[in-house]
Amino acid sequence: MTTPAQTESTAATAPSTIALTDVAAEKVKGLIEQEGRDDLRLRVAVQPGGCSGLRYQLFFDERSLDGDVVTDFGGVGVVVDRMSAPYLAGATIDFADRIDAQGFTIDNPNAQNSCACGDSFH
Repeated sequence: MTTPAQTESTAATAPSTIALTDVAAEKVKGLIEQEGRDDLRLRVAVQPGGCSGLRYQLFFDERSLDGDVVTDFGGVGVVVDRMSAPYLAGATIDFADRIDAQGFTIDNPNAQNSCACGDSFH
């Protein structure tokens, strides 16, 4: 016999989308303005490769693919394809502009391992 409590989902409430910091959103907005286009969004994907098995890809894209998850951050659209979404749920994209580091960084709680290059995880 099954009780109602046993049939309820016990899934944790984890963030379902990627986050973009205000600093990263401003940088993306500036880069899109430099391109002179208003139809571009930042696409974030996970692809096979890298020394730890998977690597990140960030690029501007005007396409809309079936199953895309689109999130708006102050006028900046961030797109994640349906295959990459589980790997990127809860991840945060930031932009560093320091003497020791410059560029976009991804803090991903789903990454079990990473490599020295910082572009790969598994």
